Amino acid sequence: MSVAFLMAASASAVDVASQYAKCRERYTNPFMGATVILACTATEGKLSECKIAEAPTPAAGFDKAALCVAQVLPMGTRTGPVTVPIKFNAP
Repeated sequence: MSVAFLMAASASAVDVASQYAKCRERYTNPFMGATVILACTATEGKLSECKIAEAPTPAAGFDKAALCVAQVLPMGTRTGPVTVPIKFNAP
């Protein structure tokens, strides 16, 4: 699933978009782009136990930003292991 899909499918899209913007501003260079792949567990409509499966160099901060965004991504009724790509677009 991608962030765009989750935001469109979620009633809390404003919360996800707001969290995305906060995490991006706090941890990354806004002029760079990257995709981070998270390996998480979906439980009770939320993500837990997220780990970085794939990311650019840690110094770029996209790993931390993706984990930050994952805190509010809604999962609906999905349960079990999930792979979540989170894309940060360059301007």
